[in-house]
Amino acid sequence: MSSNKKTMVPNAREAMNKFKMEAANEVGVNLKQGYNGDLTSKQAGSVGGQMVKKMIESYENGMK
Repeated sequence: MSSNKKTMVPNAREAMNKFKMEAANEVGVNLKQGYNGDLTSKQAGSVGGQMVKKMIESYENGMK
């Protein structure tokens, strides 16, 4: 299996990076622009979890 990091929507990468930074800020994780390989699994997971939580909330609010 090959990994393809090409963004399908040109502005999506910038929007997702902004979204990731907002989620990290909300859970108290200090992200840097670029490489963040020094994060613990717990920190990275909390950022990803916050992103999913916000996406679900947004979807549910759109259904009302």
